Amino acid sequence: MTAHRRTVGSGELAAELGLSRRSISRYAERGWIKPALVTPGGQYRWDVEDVRNQLDALRERHHDQRRLST
Repeated sequence: MTAHRRTVGSGELAAELGLSRRSISRYAERGWIKPALVTPGGQYRWDVEDVRNQLDALRERHHDQRRLST
């Protein structure tokens, strides 16, 4: 059984992560992070822990790419 996880808007996500709201939008536009859902009105809803995991994976890939290029 999967526990229901609370989702937050982009502003709250940005505050949780210590990032700007614009950074959140930019990361989403570039496909670096994906929202838990998009409302019918087009607003993103985020699972904070899922985004933390996505950002960790992004950092890991970036670190691996830099290590391989040196």
